[in-house]
Amino acid sequence: MLTPETVLQGRYRIVRQLGQGGMGAVYEAIDQRLDTTVALKETLFSEERLRKQFEREARLLARLHHPALPRVSDHFSEADGQFLVMQFIPGDDLSEMMNRKRGPFPVSQVLTWADQLLDALDYLHTQDPQIVHRDIKPQNLKLTSRGQIILLDFGLAKGQAGDISRVTTAASIFGYTPNYAPLEQIQGLGTDSRSDLYALGATLYHLMTGVKPPDALTRAAAVVNGQADPLLKASEANSEVSPDVDDVLAKAMAQNREQRYATAADMRRAFQEAEQASTVVNRGEAQTVLFPTPPPKTVPVSTQTVASPQTVGPTGETTVVRPRAGGPGRWAAVAISVAVLLLVACGALGLYAFRKHDAPVMQTATESPTPLGGPAADTPSPSPKAEASAQARVEQTASTPPKTEKTPRNEEAKKAPTPEKRETPQADADAQGHEEKVEPPDVPVPPDFQRANRPRKPMVRVMPGGVVIRTLPDGSQIITTPDGGRFMIGKDGTRTVLSPARPRRRPTPEP
Repeated sequence: MLTPETVLQGRYRIVRQLGQGGMGAVYEAIDQRLDTTVALKETLFSEERLRKQFEREARLLARLHHPALPRVSDHFSEADGQFLVMQFIPGDDLSEMMNRKRGPFPVSQVLTWADQLLDALDYLHTQDPQIVHRDIKPQNLKLTSRGQIILLDFGLAKGQAGDISRVTTAASIFGYTPNYAPLEQIQGLGTDSRSDLYALGATLYHLMTGVKPPDALTRAAAVVNGQADPLLKASEANSEVSPDVDDVLAKAMAQNREQRYATAADMRRAFQEAEQASTVVNRGEAQTVLFPTPPPKTVPVSTQTVASPQTVGPTGETTVVRPRAGGPGRWAAVAISVAVLLLVACGALGLYAFRKHDAPVMQTATESPTPLGGPAADTPSPSPKAEASAQARVEQTASTPPKTEKTPRNEEAKKAPTPEKRETPQADADAQGHEEKVEPPDVPVPPDFQRANRPRKPMVRVMPGGVVIRTLPDGSQIITTPDGGRFMIGKDGTRTVLSPARPRRRPTPEP
């Protein structure tokens, strides 16, 4: 036993002893060269062959890098002992924490530790050569400040199967802890990776239930005597343990190593599936109690029928899983709303651009003092023959008393010679705007000829915003705006105002 303030290798100063066993002891020491705290694992060997074996395993452990394994930084021999310098993990181990707690740990927390430890065992067991820990128990497990589990004490670890002498095997018999060691290790039949799985299963059983599992020899003796296995189910010792987790522990702690999980990866996968299954069951019960499913609504479907996902509970009832809010139906409605808003915005912008583009033309035509249909500044005067004909029509219209509300334009339309009979009265109404068309300067056309060749069935379109466009067969258009404005665009691009827009009334402010 080393006393405090003892310095080894001129570098490691002993602070205190952390633990002691049949194979040696563990000390807390200070690395004076790096000024850090380390753990010194002392192992006592009397044979030179075992000392060389320790050196090979120390080099093997120094190459390991895993979050759940302590880092090995050095090894040396001094006096009769072999020393392994390892990372120091402060704090109490899980056995001491459980004694203070006086009860088991939460099952969910233990399952998190199980996942981390099985990942570490899978890392150890897949090394070349394979590394078997052989002493997994709560006393060799510690937690870091960030909640990471650490597997300590590699004093009993062996680097390859069959390379340990009888002395080492005998020593390991007294080095293990009976409540967590498998039957083959107790009987000295050799250990492998499945031995670590038994020890981890027994350790997790203790952490979940707060009850130490019976040792393998006691269980074997009960079976030989025809009695029941004294190992109770974990769910019987702790009701929070689910039956699926209970099954994984039972398989890991099977007496026959052939009935256990073949690898740590298989056991880890089984725990993950058991945890997921228990989570689904718990969520289903909470939803059944707190949020009862309402009766399904009938929704008409056009051509496809989508089956709702269902789950069958342990009692045989079937539960329809409702889709979450914000699924495809909601996004479809949002897309339709956005499309409608875009169409309305495009229509409003089009009307605004149309009015802004035509405002100067309407203003210029309104300010012109020349009467509609009369001679413009750049239009030649009609011939004397045309003026006489127009004067005669005006006199005849004035001498005839009107029976109903008529205009000179309507009277001229009734007396004008037409080559063929009008088919619809709508054509007569459209002639009011068509007779005011301004023809190009070089082709003067009398109004009578315009009315005679007027289109009979114009095409009418109603644009967004209330704009009405009436297209005539000759390509000209008559446009009526919602504010009462009416103008014509000829097929040659000329624009003529038929009736100006009515000014909008501004609301009178309240006193």
